[in-house]
Amino acid sequence: MDFKNKVVIITGASSGIGKACAEEFAKRGANLVLAARQYVTLCEITAQLEKQYGIKAVAVQADVSVAADCELIVKQALVTFNRIDILLNNAGLSMRALFNETELSVLKNLMDVNFWGTVYCTKYALTEILKSKGTVVGVSSIAGYRGLPGRTGYSASKFAMNGFMESLRTELLKTGVHVMVACPGFTTSNIRVAALSKDGLSHGETSMEEGKMMTSEEVAFRIAEGIAAKKRTLVITGQGKLTVWLNKLLPSLADKLVFNHFTKEKNALIK
Repeated sequence: MDFKNKVVIITGASSGIGKACAEEFAKRGANLVLAARQYVTLCEITAQLEKQYGIKAVAVQADVSVAADCELIVKQALVTFNRIDILLNNAGLSMRALFNETELSVLKNLMDVNFWGTVYCTKYALTEILKSKGTVVGVSSIAGYRGLPGRTGYSASKFAMNGFMESLRTELLKTGVHVMVACPGFTTSNIRVAALSKDGLSHGETSMEEGKMMTSEEVAFRIAEGIAAKKRTLVITGQGKLTVWLNKLLPSLADKLVFNHFTKEKNALIK
């Protein structure tokens, strides 16, 4: 697939996988609509990418949990470029807290951003993507296939995203629209630093060894290649693939292995 002059919307583009995807698609010649809450950071990113790669990029301040903001992202894309080829639903929040101790508002917040943000953006962009026979991507997680301890709200939101994307793919089977779910596994980014605690505040530090994880840049490359190859599902890490298959074939063993894995994280919630 030739990405040159394609119009790509990326949510959560101010850091981590979203920022890395912005650079990856810019390298490939795509024009960008970058959305996030951090507007100043977005403007810096768009300016740098335009200068370095000679593409056109526009920054849109948006909170994807707000439907009107998602509609604004799509309107800005059409005002600027008059088309949409790829929608990358990347914006997301994580959490780290035991369900029994967690305020319900934390789980609602996760669903609003991770699930409803994907639904809103896809709803407003789909008419244009049908015209271009383009691509809708949901950046999910291994937590969307296998529930993780201390991440009940995060896992639930990603399971919901996976179900939504699968239903959408089936609805659009004869339209020429490509629907892909990307599941990065553990990736170096700020998602664990920004993860919500039991009362909804940010943890402010990671609970894992970030240096041993796949980089955001590698994930971005794999996502771009997955879109080019029209992949259905992209489970990116070896650990992720093993987890998905173990959960299907030997679910009781998966319970034990996942439990043991999370007893080893920093300030472990389960022991």
